[in-house]
Amino acid sequence: MFSHIKDLQFEAKPDGPDAAFARRLQEILGGKWGEMTVANQYLYQGWNCRLPGKYKDLLLDVGTEEMGHVEMIATMITRLLENAPLSLQEAADDNPMVAAIYGGSNPAHFIHGGGGALPTDSNGVPWNAAFITASGNLMADFQLNVTAEAQGRLQVARLFNMTDDPGVKQMLRFLLARDTMHQNMWMAAIEQLKQDGLEEMPVPDAFTDSQEFTKEYSYTYLDFSPGQDAAEGRWASGPTPDGKSEFTYDHSPRAHAPEPMLAPGDPRLYGTNPGMAQGVVNKVKSKVT
Repeated sequence: MFSHIKDLQFEAKPDGPDAAFARRLQEILGGKWGEMTVANQYLYQGWNCRLPGKYKDLLLDVGTEEMGHVEMIATMITRLLENAPLSLQEAADDNPMVAAIYGGSNPAHFIHGGGGALPTDSNGVPWNAAFITASGNLMADFQLNVTAEAQGRLQVARLFNMTDDPGVKQMLRFLLARDTMHQNMWMAAIEQLKQDGLEEMPVPDAFTDSQEFTKEYSYTYLDFSPGQDAAEGRWASGPTPDGKSEFTYDHSPRAHAPEPMLAPGDPRLYGTNPGMAQGVVNKVKSKVT
């Protein structure tokens, strides 16, 4: 259960209004890699976690923190929209710069949100719960969480270079710092899973009843590109990260099965079947003769 604290984790106050940047800031609120995604992702991973103790606490702690980041960004967006012009005429009466900012604003901020933040990305597309993953496998989830934090840090860093507002930049610095911690934290959690003997790879790397598959497919890099540049990569030779084998390199991958020949479909489904093509050929031959 959550208990709302009125104070923010960090100040979210711009030095001035900027409706156009408020629109851009929506991406790290309601975009695919935004705070709404990671907050819900970590919380659901925590609620679904079957291991009581440190792993469940980790997920729920950081999910709760990310919910605080949602509030911070929503507050910043709302403040960026304060005193923003509501019409082009109103903007033009001020100065050309304000008019340009008006042109880059999101009308939905005012029509739908009444001058407040929305659960959408920077294009106004609603946030989608399909963005979150909670698989029940901690190794698989933690690896995705590293990716989520990397993408979030990337977007925050890009937004940092899109504004000159000192107040906005200060909040973005804080978010970038916390995302740096979270990315390192998930990588440490992956190491902890290995140390605790809970996970090696997310799901078994191969089934133990077939050593042939393990040898031929599990550790061979298949190069489908011209040249052999990929052979220089760490993934083409040397010991594998799981410590179980050596990478091998195959520059001429071969097919392991013949061309598929599909049986005719059920005629009640009105598909185009192989026999129909032969029927067309026969009709053409009969007309020619």
